Amino acid sequence: MAEHDHKHGDMDITTQEDTFNGFIRWSVRIALFSIGVVIFLALFAR
Repeated sequence: MAEHDHKHGDMDITTQEDTFNGFIRWSVRIALFSIGVVIFLALFAR
């Protein structure tokens, strides 16, 4: 069998965390903007 030299928690994941946090931040901003546009259109549509 293969030897497992990996120890959980040793890898540096700061880049992955930053990327994920940026993705979530922009996803929330886009969602809020979209909701705002829908509300605006619902209020002023004739």
